[in-house]
Amino acid sequence: MNHAWLQILEHIDWLGIGALIHLALAIGVVLRVLQSQRNASVAIAWLAILFALPFIGILLYLLLGETTLGRKYQSRNQQIRALLGAVDFAHADTPLPSAYQGVSRIGTAWTGFHAFYADKARLIDTPDDIFDALIDDINNANTMILMEFYIIHAKGRVLEVLTALENAAQRGVECHILADGVGSVEFFQKHAKTLANTGIYVHESLPVGLFKTLFKRVDLRNHRKIVAIDDKVGYTGSFNLVDPRYFKQDKGFGQWIDMMMRLEDHRTNGVIAALSAIVATDIGAENDKNLTVLTERFHDYTKKLYRLGEIGADGKLTGTPSKTVPIMRIASSLPAVRDVVVQPIPSAPQMTAHVIHSTLVSVIHRANQSVWITTPYFVPDDALLSALTCAAKRGVEVVLIVPKVVDSFLVRHASYAFFEELIEAGVVIAQFGDGLLHTKSVVIDEEYCLFGTVNMDMRSFYLNMEFSLAIYTKPLVMQVLGCQKAYFERADVVGLATWQSRSWGQKLLDNSIRLFGALL
Repeated sequence: MNHAWLQILEHIDWLGIGALIHLALAIGVVLRVLQSQRNASVAIAWLAILFALPFIGILLYLLLGETTLGRKYQSRNQQIRALLGAVDFAHADTPLPSAYQGVSRIGTAWTGFHAFYADKARLIDTPDDIFDALIDDINNANTMILMEFYIIHAKGRVLEVLTALENAAQRGVECHILADGVGSVEFFQKHAKTLANTGIYVHESLPVGLFKTLFKRVDLRNHRKIVAIDDKVGYTGSFNLVDPRYFKQDKGFGQWIDMMMRLEDHRTNGVIAALSAIVATDIGAENDKNLTVLTERFHDYTKKLYRLGEIGADGKLTGTPSKTVPIMRIASSLPAVRDVVVQPIPSAPQMTAHVIHSTLVSVIHRANQSVWITTPYFVPDDALLSALTCAAKRGVEVVLIVPKVVDSFLVRHASYAFFEELIEAGVVIAQFGDGLLHTKSVVIDEEYCLFGTVNMDMRSFYLNMEFSLAIYTKPLVMQVLGCQKAYFERADVVGLATWQSRSWGQKLLDNSIRLFGALL
């Protein structure tokens, strides 16, 4: 019997069967790509991978092809957003400039957030000033500290921040840290448990695991950087909770260059409450326990997301308010701007469409004088590329500032493939060489600014959870522009002749990788 089976097995055309299986699977996945991928560039890139890499391409698409955060995560997020929809946020009642009213409505339609007043806003452009300000605010916190970062790297002055949080927790301040499960993997391995033992609530955002890959796409990450303290002080920008002197210094890119915005406001349910709501939504969406606690708080305190007190072992608020301590003024090289108007724009796949991409393309198309962009990663889609080249051709000053070297080989070469077309259209491209320029900012006509965590690439626009702050107050916009011009002065402008003189091999590499730019 065994001999008969061996003869049968010897005559089976295993190669042919494998080819048929691959063909069947490939056809199925191709149909799925055509059905689910609305972006033509993304669809074409995946089709190329599917046919260029038998079996591997199919596996890659099943793991990474679709923006799936997981049904449970989405369900919890939708429940929280429904609760927040009843909050009467104290948004600005002064009409925005007519040129940006439509752009503002794009953000409001998808996120629910209008433009807000803030008593003060201060642009902070050095790591030590950021650490000094953040530590002082933590030391003066009374009731609640919410922190959300993509990367927490517990070395250098970051240890001072964590010590300040421990001290705050010991005096009764409720402290929450939400960090990305991939970006902060070392933090969770070495420091999260110790912090939790001091009374700090540590949450892992979008945790990964072998089993989880079957139900959600694991490369969708939480790239936000937000801090909210006492519903009075908030921070956002490109700065991860890392000390640049100790972070990735073995990679040869120099120190990371970032900026943060410190907002201060004392309105009930104002812009700081909105930042708190965003962080709380991300915490609540992580698991059912967090959602239950957040829902109980919402109902118990009627439209007030957080209230004075401390959290008990059962997850409910107990205790009495701590004594109010006035927030200290913090000196900076850039003066604070008073009475500003800003609009929070959080984005997330499957939940806010492509709100930041739509906002960005819209403001570039309506630019009349200038467009200044600072970004570490630049891989535009057709819509953004067209917006930039058209703006330059109609006489708008378009300046793109990028680092000379970035920490992603694929992104670097995909980016290079666009330079010649942009320069020929009149875009000025400057490469910053004094470190890895990580700031993400866009200034339009010296009167409108997008500032936050969003890179000019498809991952930020379509895949990651991101955050931008739209700024409508000119003195603050001009401060951001001033920092951009300071970067420009330390950068080298890319000349068309020099760029065209690169070798055939370099151009081929760039253009080959550009084919997959929609997936980077």
